Amino acid sequence: MNCCTEEEETTFLHPLLTTAADTNAANAAVGGNEKTISPMNSNFAALVCRDTLRIIFEKLSVSDIARSACVCRIWCDVASEREIQTTSFKAPWKLKDVVGEPNSGSFWRDNRLSKFAISHRIIRGDSVASLAVKYSVQVMDVKRLNNMMSDHGIYSRERLLIPVNNPDILIDRTCYIELDLYAKREVAVLYLEGAPDRKNRCCSSSKVTSDEGKKRVFESIRRSMQVDDGTALYYLSVSNGDPRAALSEFSEDVKWERQAGLA
Repeated sequence: MNCCTEEEETTFLHPLLTTAADTNAANAAVGGNEKTISPMNSNFAALVCRDTLRIIFEKLSVSDIARSACVCRIWCDVASEREIQTTSFKAPWKLKDVVGEPNSGSFWRDNRLSKFAISHRIIRGDSVASLAVKYSVQVMDVKRLNNMMSDHGIYSRERLLIPVNNPDILIDRTCYIELDLYAKREVAVLYLEGAPDRKNRCCSSSKVTSDEGKKRVFESIRRSMQVDDGTALYYLSVSNGDPRAALSEFSEDVKWERQAGLA
């Protein structure tokens, strides 16, 4: 058994045993004859054994795993093991597997349904509204998940993330941890057609170079505005490179031109 040293065990148990002794003494002083049932009466040597902790932690939810990591160093080490994290992450949804390494360790602390998304490869004729109908979700939920300000944003992308509204679709499925560059969030992505095509994936959990990221942002802005390169560069420059601010500035100018009768 891969247990801790005697010194670590003694250090961990001492305050617990002392508390248990104080509790028993207090009960005796009151004159109580009933035996107190408390975690302090348990065999705490088992709770500093890594193998025992693994068996226990595999049954816990992600929130309880996070709390357990705060108890002591040994518990934190076991709670941080990939197998423990993935087991608790998959359990509520009966997932088959979760593939990939998240960029942030906090990814494992939240396994609500909103953490999952379906990958839909965009084809000619697709629109946000048509996809919302196809997958039985709300249009605003699709836009919010994909960080879209308007329906035109679909034309600059190869795929859209679709919210999962039916947990049964996750049963016995494999999800892939990906950092979506457009949605700007890390999600567990489900590919209904099977495994993702790594050659053509537009978004992944791997690091993307700065130049490549800037180029994609520029293309997204240009296609969303439906303008030439020079105009897109202008709005990006006046907004200090902020895509949202650039689109907002462009929308304001278009609105002014229409009101002035110039458009």
